[in-house]
Amino acid sequence: QVQLVESGGGLVQAGGSLRLSCAASGLTFSINAMGWHRQAPGKQRELVAALSSGGSTNYADSVKGRFTISRDNAKKMVYLQMNNLKPEDTAVYYCAAGVRVGDFRSWGQGTQVTVSS
Repeated sequence: QVQLVESGGGLVQAGGSLRLSCAASGLTFSINAMGWHRQAPGKQRELVAALSSGGSTNYADSVKGRFTISRDNAKKMVYLQMNNLKPEDTAVYYCAAGVRVGDFRSWGQGTQVTVSS
């Protein structure tokens, strides 16, 4: 049974930074694509950043240059470093795993990120 547990969310002022972490279990972590998605109130869930098993990365245009996704296969962890945060980054952030980027089938419970202006 796949489990993904996010941590690291919180309240931060605009311009600040946060680092989200996701601990994975119950899967062969190294061969999975991992991703971070977010959902703001009244909006659809959107892909923020993704990292393939081979190391290729995808970012939403809105976070390019500010967010960095990374993984530690030995620890079965994936991270999202978020810098220069903006109020529009406020959302619940979800960790996801899948066979490939764009085919995420396992999801965490989410962690709230709130950016104040």
